[in-house]
Amino acid sequence: MSRGPIGVSRRTVLWAAGAGVVAAGSPVRGSAAPEPPAAVAESARRAGLAEQAILARHVRPVWGLPGTLLGVTAWPPSPLEEVFEEWDYWFQAHLVECAIDAAVRAPAPERRDRVAALVRGIRTRNLTGWTNQYYDDMTWLLLALERADRTLGVRFPDGIDALRAASAESWNPDVGAVRWRVGSDYYNACTNAPTGIALARFGDLARATRLAEFIDTRLRDNNSGLIADGVHEPGGRLETAVYSYNQGTAIGLDAELSARTGAPEYRRRAAALIAATGETMTGDGVITGAGGGDGGLFMGILARYLALAAITLRDNTAAHIVHASAQAAWAHRADVDGLPLFGTDWSTQATVPDRPEDRTRLSNGRIAASATPNRDLSVQLSGWMLLEADHQLTASGR
Repeated sequence: MSRGPIGVSRRTVLWAAGAGVVAAGSPVRGSAAPEPPAAVAESARRAGLAEQAILARHVRPVWGLPGTLLGVTAWPPSPLEEVFEEWDYWFQAHLVECAIDAAVRAPAPERRDRVAALVRGIRTRNLTGWTNQYYDDMTWLLLALERADRTLGVRFPDGIDALRAASAESWNPDVGAVRWRVGSDYYNACTNAPTGIALARFGDLARATRLAEFIDTRLRDNNSGLIADGVHEPGGRLETAVYSYNQGTAIGLDAELSARTGAPEYRRRAAALIAATGETMTGDGVITGAGGGDGGLFMGILARYLALAAITLRDNTAAHIVHASAQAAWAHRADVDGLPLFGTDWSTQATVPDRPEDRTRLSNGRIAASATPNRDLSVQLSGWMLLEADHQLTASGR
């Protein structure tokens, strides 16, 4: 596969809540930028410290190759983890998203370069190209690449083309949804909701709307109001487990469609799901923990899309959950060399892992939780994602 142009374009843009694009302005010569309100400055400081913590503990060049970066799956790392013998594609896609958040929060050439290096790292470590066997993984990276292009001018057109083509291949018109992985009979929320968000951002509202309807009619539990994990087709066997990140992406899809179509049902559905999520997946307004490994990312993804809904739909419940979760995560962080380390439960004190684990944790394409889950990159990314979401809300006046 031809890699095509990989790098950073000259245009610079800033992102507002994931949907809008605002051109970056230039300061008036001789004038000083106004000081931000104290709450905005503090939220930016906290997000910046979370960024520094990830960079210091997890981010390394891939096999020493210049111009590449990747996130080590755990800290302290085992020797195999240190050299990326173990890695997880979707962890890295969310690391790119967080790096984009930081570049929008505090624009600087090194942050834009870091986004590009992380994407190159994914492409390098993936060995065979941009794609893998999991359509949810690929969609997370597609969302990150689209946003890097739109907000920072960091462009990987060959990656976007390859991932969009893979997504198109996953579509089953008879079901009106996309598969979880190659050859699978499973159509789940964690693939279909992010794919709907990506389609909406690329302008394919017809198919994004079909995915939203599939989620609403096939996966929504009428008793709880929550979104079930997925359904097997043919046969219609429902997997009834509910996960916080599926609620987040379903909220995000409805928020995208509300903003882009103005149709009232999307605002109504998003508000109902936000309320149901707040009732069942928070404690005192703080998002409930989901462990380490893959589950470590669930809390942060929910926070990201709650922030999007809070800004685009002006949903007060969504804003309250994000702010309460951020306050709790910060209050219960551990401190290691002046930088935060977050726990799997933002309502309890985080503990510091004291040694690596010399065992392979990769199974069926997924990373299992460490014995001490606070080691996991996923858990720390959730904390960083949450604090960036909190800053975006605070800066927007929400």
